[in-house]
Amino acid sequence: MSEQPVHDTTDETEDLASEEAVEQTPEAPEDTVDTDEVATATEPVEDTADAADAADEADDEADDDADDDADEEDADDAEDGDDAESDRPTRRARLEQEGEIAADYLEELLEIADLDGDLDMDVEGDRATVSIVGANLPQLVGDQGEVLEALQELTRLAVYRETGERSRLMLDVSGHRAGRRTALEEQAAEIVAQVKESGEQASLEPMSPFERKVVHDVVAAAGLKSESEGAEPRRYVVVLPS
Repeated sequence: MSEQPVHDTTDETEDLASEEAVEQTPEAPEDTVDTDEVATATEPVEDTADAADAADEADDEADDDADDDADEEDADDAEDGDDAESDRPTRRARLEQEGEIAADYLEELLEIADLDGDLDMDVEGDRATVSIVGANLPQLVGDQGEVLEALQELTRLAVYRETGERSRLMLDVSGHRAGRRTALEEQAAEIVAQVKESGEQASLEPMSPFERKVVHDVVAAAGLKSESEGAEPRRYVVVLPS
């Protein structure tokens, strides 16, 4: 009886096992993300932060616009002079009220100090104005207007006490501010001409807030820019070339 050849099945068994292992190996899920994709996925975090900052800036701009709108409404109220439908007095009415309160306070002060003088009230732009006229009262002005500045602050405090709102009321005594305004406008015009000709900035002497405001207005009307520098009471205006 002839012998049958013996086949070695070891290799075949190993091959079959390998094939089964390949078939049974689970495929990687489609949403698997490699490291590069992870890095890319984290980048929008910065974009989100930038978007939040942009949103905050937009909110700030909206607030500024709202403030501007409120200022325009106040200006409209000042021009119209009446708003019967509103519970809150118009801007002009509020300023007129400030003038009346200030006049009452100053009248009482003049009586206490036994000084003569009449009171004129008005509204100029966005502030109430009160003037003591009809008498020369240098003692209420001071050498450089320092007494007048102090008296103006006291009058503003009297208005604040009655209304609960900060006042920008302007006080004049014996025409001091009116005369000073004219002199400052002439001086500012000369400085503007000097800066335009030389192309270099120029500084003025230290001034009060009222005086600096007059200079700023003249400079702006001439098409130049100005800024205030220094600290009170030595704060001064610098006129800049265009």
